[in-house]
Amino acid sequence: MRIAVFCHSLLSDWNHGNAHFLRGIASELLARGHYITFYEQRHGWSLSNLMHDHGVAPLREFRQRYPGLVSVLYDLDDLDLDAALYDTDVVLVHEWNEPELVARIGKHRRSRRGMPEYDYRLLFHDTHHRCATAPEQMREYDLSQYDGVLAFGDRIRDHYLREGLAREAWTWQEAADTRRFMPLSPDRIGEQMVWIGNWGDEERTSELREFFIEPVTRSRISAAAHGVRYPEEGIRSLERAGISYRGWVPNYSVPETYARHALTVHVPRRPYLEALPEIPTIRPFEAMACGIPLISALWDDPDGLFLPGSFLVARSGREMCGHIEDLMTDESLRKELIENGLASVMRRHTCAHRVDELWEICAELGVEVRDMSDSITTRVSFGG
Repeated sequence: MRIAVFCHSLLSDWNHGNAHFLRGIASELLARGHYITFYEQRHGWSLSNLMHDHGVAPLREFRQRYPGLVSVLYDLDDLDLDAALYDTDVVLVHEWNEPELVARIGKHRRSRRGMPEYDYRLLFHDTHHRCATAPEQMREYDLSQYDGVLAFGDRIRDHYLREGLAREAWTWQEAADTRRFMPLSPDRIGEQMVWIGNWGDEERTSELREFFIEPVTRSRISAAAHGVRYPEEGIRSLERAGISYRGWVPNYSVPETYARHALTVHVPRRPYLEALPEIPTIRPFEAMACGIPLISALWDDPDGLFLPGSFLVARSGREMCGHIEDLMTDESLRKELIENGLASVMRRHTCAHRVDELWEICAELGVEVRDMSDSITTRVSFGG
């Protein structure tokens, strides 16, 4: 199988959580003997900000950590779709692309119909809340030539079908890359609690104060925060609470970061809580896969994605403080959360599970898939 993915970025996870899942899916596909190539715009904001803040060192480390992943940088005006999509079986186009690109790929599919070298299946991949919070933006995408939509939640899937925006839609939830996200022994011990996440514009400012900053102060524990786009006032709030602000951490280093801490918290963005309350983002999957006790603010898994007892839920700052105290003093509770969280992920929420689901979707679309036992390693390309 040859797969092409058009995404905002594979190389950079700077304020770009979709890269987490895409890297895991690509790693699984390579291990099964398939070819996958990513295409991202040369001057995308995530990669540009990463290089502005950290230079090229993260790209070199990415190459070492993901030796088989190919990302081709392109300029939209010069993108040659005939060359990019030649002899490709499946094409995934992520929703964080410009409508112009989405439409161009659809037109290419229509204009090459009947040509065996371009007999690919075309899928749109939606992993954002805009479908529910800004539906007018999603109507800008022309999906008339697409075979369907991969949506990271039932409600998003149903929206595409109800509004007639896609001919087919399937739920394709995010998951943990368990080739990299796993329990590790710490190389050193850090603070007691860690929060990994971006400030989130104004989508969770008050929630971060209630469920992270203030509980750290009241519980008198040591804590660290990793992420980007923190405003000056946010950084000062962390400092006043005694929380160490560490800035960006590459996602492939998150397992080592979790291993150095006793517990972590999940603070969902408000649009997900209000418009898509059943959909978790990828951080809880990754935390559970790493075997770190997790406390989630407000989100309580209404659809039963995880086994009971996989994490604790705090519905107020006071309840968060109580959970922190319990986890710092009750080893049996910590062990229960770790075991249940790991079991939840390994039962149904790994990238291997998602590739299996993708193959089932491909089978519905008439694509025969055969996994190979040997993995294929190809060169990472940083050129167009």
